[in-house]
Amino acid sequence: MAKAKKQTQATEERLADALVPENEQPYDVPENWVWVRWKYCGNLTAGSGFKPALQGFTQYSIPFYKVGSLKHTDDYGYLYDEANTVSEEMRTELKAILIQVNSIIFAKIGEAIRLNRRSMNLVPCCIDNNLMAFLPNDFCFYKYSFYWSKSKDFYELANATTVPAIRKSDLERLCFPLPPLPEQHRIVARIESLFEKLDRAKDLVQSALDSFETRKAAILHKAFTGELTATWREKHGVGIESWEERPLSELCSSFQYGTSKKSDKYGKVVVLRMGNLQNGDIDWSDLAYSNDAEDNEKYKLSPGDVLFNRTNSPEHVGKTSVYRGDIPAIFAGYLIRINYGKSLDGYYLNYVMNSQRAREYCRQVKTDGVNQSNINAKKLADFTIPHCSIAEQQEIVRILGGLLEKEKTAQELSRRIEKIDYMKKAILARAFRGELGTNDASEESALGLLDVGLYFV
Repeated sequence: MAKAKKQTQATEERLADALVPENEQPYDVPENWVWVRWKYCGNLTAGSGFKPALQGFTQYSIPFYKVGSLKHTDDYGYLYDEANTVSEEMRTELKAILIQVNSIIFAKIGEAIRLNRRSMNLVPCCIDNNLMAFLPNDFCFYKYSFYWSKSKDFYELANATTVPAIRKSDLERLCFPLPPLPEQHRIVARIESLFEKLDRAKDLVQSALDSFETRKAAILHKAFTGELTATWREKHGVGIESWEERPLSELCSSFQYGTSKKSDKYGKVVVLRMGNLQNGDIDWSDLAYSNDAEDNEKYKLSPGDVLFNRTNSPEHVGKTSVYRGDIPAIFAGYLIRINYGKSLDGYYLNYVMNSQRAREYCRQVKTDGVNQSNINAKKLADFTIPHCSIAEQQEIVRILGGLLEKEKTAQELSRRIEKIDYMKKAILARAFRGELGTNDASEESALGLLDVGLYFV
């Protein structure tokens, strides 16, 4: 009897600690839901060190996931990366914890946190020390926890140091909206039904975008092999021998890195950053500003200036845009201004730098870090481009402007894809407020579910 009483007191204490005080609750939820600290909904487990000597084996039964593995997630959220596996003996040697099936796996160190990737495991696995896993309790449906975690920006929890990291204690204190268990299942079913429809729409839009990119690549290929201007050369008595391959180092005077100073929220001069370089043009949304007179003079952009993104994710490093002089602007440190000479037209150079040829070169020469890649000025200067006279370059720019204008659906298609992604975020936001129309107010409160669950912890 005394033991049972002691257990009850301990449960009451855990329950008091688990529940989020009303003044800390982020928003209102249905009456039969409760706000609880995430700590009490499962177990958070940090990853283990992974010796390089034991990496690269693919024949064993236990997957060992690294941060890069999070890119290899299927449409249902499950990991399928098989780049590293270990045996039970190897796991014991590494003292690596075995992560149970249906755990939620995410990055806890480095810029990878910013990507907010979430995955689950279909089989027991190990994770390296840049990752963390959350295994939900029985009263918390694992898919409900998974989708909730996808609605959260864990980067907001990262400490402000050179290498961002998330503390386990900060994750444990996150406010988690806990509905009755049947409602958790209904919410997941509703989310997946809505997501399936959005994914079908996204596939159609992506197919149209891919078709555009294929046609664009074909047009650019014709432009940079001289085929597009064959008639023009004949008319002007110019031979194809006027074309030659020349490195940018011969055609440009310098490759200038942008300002390293911190930007302001308001000002008269825009600081163009990596996110402002889109599809060869400048995207004037999400702007930062400079009020530094010295910087504003040193990095002042002129119409026709070509900006190269030297540091970004592996997929986006090397993207290039031309500044057309719309708004007074300078450029940030992750960008390089290509200061070309009189034998290059900036708009022609911009088209070349957005060709398949340039993208392939960037993939070959980039230096990869943790979720960041870099292409320095020297490697950029070594890039060899097809070169012809200024007059022919300008004719190519004129022709491409007309042809690609007819094909200019990419930007609109990209916006549609962004809109679909935004709709998914909106669905998740509504789901965890009880606003998807699935809640049954007559169901017993999740408080009882939590109380019972904590009793058996």
